[in-house]
Formats: sequence, structure tokens, C-alpha cells
Amino acid sequence: MPVQNFMTLTARRASRWMMASTALLLSGCVSFSPDGGMSLVSATVSKDLGKDAVALRTPDETAAARNTAKRLLSKPLSADAAVQIALLNNRGLQAAYNELAIEEARAVEASLPPNPAISLSRIAGSVEVEVERRIVANILALATLPVRSEIAAARFRQAQIVALSETLRVAADTRRAYYRAVASRELADFLAQAQSGAETAAKFAIRLGETGGMNKLDQAREQVFYADLTAQLAATRQRAASERESLIRAMGLWGDDLAFKMASALPPLPSRPQSLPGIETEAVRRHVDLQIGRIELDALAKSYGLTQATRFINVLDAGFAARTNRNKTTGERIRDRGFDVELQVPIFDFGEVRVREAEATYMHAVNRLMERAVNVRSDARDAYRSYRSAYDITAHYQKEVLPLRKIISDETLLRYNGMLIDVFSLLAEARQRIAATTAAIEAKRDFWLATTNLNTAVMGGGVAGRSETAMSAASAEAPQH
Repeated sequence: MPVQNFMTLTARRASRWMMASTALLLSGCVSFSPDGGMSLVSATVSKDLGKDAVALRTPDETAAARNTAKRLLSKPLSADAAVQIALLNNRGLQAAYNELAIEEARAVEASLPPNPAISLSRIAGSVEVEVERRIVANILALATLPVRSEIAAARFRQAQIVALSETLRVAADTRRAYYRAVASRELADFLAQAQSGAETAAKFAIRLGETGGMNKLDQAREQVFYADLTAQLAATRQRAASERESLIRAMGLWGDDLAFKMASALPPLPSRPQSLPGIETEAVRRHVDLQIGRIELDALAKSYGLTQATRFINVLDAGFAARTNRNKTTGERIRDRGFDVELQVPIFDFGEVRVREAEATYMHAVNRLMERAVNVRSDARDAYRSYRSAYDITAHYQKEVLPLRKIISDETLLRYNGMLIDVFSLLAEARQRIAATTAAIEAKRDFWLATTNLNTAVMGGGVAGRSETAMSAASAEAPQH
């Protein structure tokens, strides 16, 4: 068989093989999900938080979220309503969902075979004109496509959990901001009532002093008590305004939405505390940071295997080549067909560097994940102890301290009215009663914050972005050719 005919037949077979391989690989390509990868986030948030998490990508979705937020803001705001508004209206969270859509696009792109390169050259000489055409496909990229696609799918799964972690973080931060804002308002209202009573007493003391019924020392005590409460009330009101602004930022509100109303007091203490004997096991099973780390390890293992498979080959391109020569004198065209192969020979680097780097990166991620698992267990235990302690302290104030303080306050007032004690004893009791009530309000606030922290310790949501394990392994992705 002539050499030219043999090369032509071989080129045709290679071309058919490449087309058949490409068609087979295309059949396994990943397609875009209808919800942009939000299924995991939406399902988990709905199950564990009882809320809706939606990526706002169309005007209709934005309008629906806006209507829901307005409906919730039209009533006195609760902690659950604040969390739901934040999940729909927080633009930083929506940006995290945009990042999830970007990761999905990258996963789909990684599942597609590389595009063939077309090369065309024209060389004109004194006798003839030569036109050369080449279609080059990256054979190594085609061969490793299934593994690279699997790695990209794991990366996308990791991005879904990162988006879930950000959602849980926003929900927890919003709930904390709500409890702080309500507690500050409750304390400010209580101090306002106490200040009003102190003002009345101070004015009465001045009138008694004018008639000679109260000496200057007792007058000064009444007035300084009123002055101290006024300063304390001003500071509390400023703190309440700042806490409200923190809640506004978490919910992403502005304009007319700022006129919402909050509850006047924190929710009552539950009748009994939660009992969580398996808190460590539950935290290790559900914590999103550990889920991210597990997926990262899986992706690293696949990437390590890919590095081993390609350690001796850096670049291998092959394809169909055709060349056309035209004689300027006779005008006759002559076509030649064949293969075009490019191979970079690793003379100085036999792949050992990449293998060692992949091995070290994998073990680095393993140790980081194990460290994180130990920390998650410890955080869960500590969060439950803090929760239980906050519950016991708050219950002690409500069942013991405040009832006894009320009895003392009532009896002290009776004795003062009967002129059995002086005004100093009455003022001292008033100060102690204000201090006890303030401590009780702060204890109840700390309990609800501890409840939120306990849920965060079990589920996660304290990381706003990729975990350290994920970032440390970024260099070990599948090689690009």
C-alpha cells in the first residue's frame, strides 16, 4: 500500500476515534441544576431551622421575598421572623449564593471535553503555495476527563456546604443580634421607670428641704441617686440603639423598613432545659465544617491518584493534520494527510516533585480535619455547659432572687413610710433592687445567646467562606493541560 494512502487511512481512523470518544464523553457531561445548587441549602434550612432559604435570581423571586419581608415587618418582630427576613434579604448571603452558582458553572465546565484546536498556516514561495491545516486534541485531557469531572463534582458539593455554612452563620448572627436588641430595650424600659420614680423622689426631697423637713445630706442622696440613674439610662438607650442597628444590618433593611417594632421583653425561660447526652456525636455528624473537610479529603484523594497517573507525562497532544500544496506554475493542488503529535519529554522532572507535594498536601488536610474534629467535640461540650449554666442562673434569678428582692423592697418601703428607717436605707434598697433586676435581664439574654451558640456548635455556621482545610488543598487540584 502506498505510504500516502496508508497515512490517509490512518488519519481517517484517528479522526473517527476522536469523534467517537468525544461523543461518549459528552454523554456523561454534567448539566446545570434547576435551582443553581440550592437544594442542599434549602432542604437543611427548612428541616433544621424551619425557614426558607432562596437564591434571588429573577425579578419574580425578588418581589416574592420582598413581600414576605414586608408582611413579617408589619407585626411585632420575633426572633424567628428576624431570621427569616435575613435569609431572604441579606445581600451578603445572596452573594454567597452567587458564588455557589459560579462553582456550579465551573463543575459543568470541568465535565466537558477540551475543545480541539484548529491551526491554519499559509506559506508562499517562489514556486508553490503551501497551506497546512491541523486539528489538535489534548489526548491526556480526554483520558483524565472522568476523574477531573468527579473532582469538580466534589468541589461543587463542597461549595454547597460552604453556602449552607454561610446561611447558618447569618441565621445565628441575626438571632444573637435580636436577643441583644430586645434585652437592651427591656433594660432601658426598666431603667426609665426607675428613673421616673427617682425623679419624683428628688423633687419631693427638694420641697421638703425648702420647708426644713429634710436636711441637705438626705437631699443630696436623693439627687445623686436620680443623677446616677439618668446617666445609666442614657448609656443603656445608646447601647439599645446600637444593638438595633446591628439587627438592621443583619436583616439587610433600610428606608421605610426601619420603622419595625420589636417585642418589649425577651421570651420566657423554658420550663426545662434541653438534655443532650450525645452532643459530641451529634456535632461530629452534623457540623458543616467537618462535612466540608470530608469532601475535601475525598477530592484530594482523587487528585492524588490523578497525579500518580500523569506523573511521567506533562503534555501529550495529538490530532489530525492536513496539508495542501499548490504549484504556482501549473496550479495543481496536492493534499497530504496524517497525524500531528507533540510530546514534551520530562528529562529533568520525572514527576516525583508533584507526587511528594500531593502526598504532603493530603496528609496536611487529614491532620487539619482531625484537629477540627477534636475542636468541634470540645466546642460542643463547652457550649452545652454554658447553656446549662445560663439556664440555671436565669432560673435562680427568676425563682429566688427577684421574688426575695421584691419582698425586701416592699417591707423597706413600709418601714420608711412608718418612719422606722431613714432615706439612706430606702435608697440603698432601691439600688440593690435595680442591680438585681438588671442582672436578671442580662442573665436571660445570656441564656438565649447560649441557646443560639449551642445550636451553632452542633450544626456549624461560624465560618464565612472556605475552611482552612479547603484552602490548604487548593494547590492539589487536577493538573490542567
